[in-house]
Amino acid sequence: MNTVKMVMGCLGSVVLAMVLALQTQNALAAETKIAVLDMKEVLSTSTAGKKAQGIIERKMKSLQASFKNDETALVNLQSDMEKKGAAWSDSVKREKAAEFQQKRRNLAEKQEEANSELKKLRELHVNPILKKLEDIVGEVASSGGYSVVLPRNVVLYSATSVDITSTVIAELNKVMK
Repeated sequence: MNTVKMVMGCLGSVVLAMVLALQTQNALAAETKIAVLDMKEVLSTSTAGKKAQGIIERKMKSLQASFKNDETALVNLQSDMEKKGAAWSDSVKREKAAEFQQKRRNLAEKQEEANSELKKLRELHVNPILKKLEDIVGEVASSGGYSVVLPRNVVLYSATSVDITSTVIAELNKVMK
């Protein structure tokens, strides 16, 4: 979800600059109507968002469980090295240190692979939702007469009357059953 936050933050900055430019140009013309949208809420409460989040969370828990044995073995080896290290010969110390480093590298590789797998899973399940959201937000904004829709996380204040989150969630639920 950090990717979504980063993208929305960048989009919000660009949109905000566009709004300021539009307001300057249209100061004498018609009023610019602005809406806000809470993307986090859309993704966490819509049916499609909940489904995607559930899939990702289940995979994350599964991956974390698979790391548990490796992490325990690493902690136990470190504990043995601290407790028994003084009694070991230099060659045993080097052997245990090399074993510890190898286990730590293996765990780091597994975690990196897991992060990559989770990223692909997010792309597979969240990106279609985001693509559909673009269309839905455009439709809701157009039908509501909004010139601009800003992400809620870049707006310091907005009246609840300009928040289109619930409308977008309802439309997303209709479209992505």
